[in-house]
Amino acid sequence: MQAIRWGAALAVLTFNAAAQAASPCDNPTDQTTMNQCAGKALAASDKQLNDVYRSLNQKVSPEGKVALQRSQRAWIAWRDAQCAFETIGTAGGSVHAAMYASCVDELTQAQTKRLSAVNTCQEGDVSCIHR
Repeated sequence: MQAIRWGAALAVLTFNAAAQAASPCDNPTDQTTMNQCAGKALAASDKQLNDVYRSLNQKVSPEGKVALQRSQRAWIAWRDAQCAFETIGTAGGSVHAAMYASCVDELTQAQTKRLSAVNTCQEGDVSCIHR
């Protein structure tokens, strides 16, 4: 009886592993899938950034909230302009959406890391940011 349970568990694990490996984003074969996968990756990174932003926003003083909001808005404008510049060579092409999303994703992950570091500091203490 226990052998049957182990066999069933192994079958489920094998099926789950095969299903995970079969994700279209593991090896996209067409531009539409590449664009969709880049968009999904960006959405996940954006959610992480928003979570860190909300956490930091709850931690800082009222003046810090204003400065954080101003900083984040300026960063978003810079990020979008930077990625528009970096992907200008693909503008109008089918690969542009994936390239742009990939650029925004990379910069979003970097900003998340930076805000996470700030989130570990006491407000005003910048010594822990660049460790």
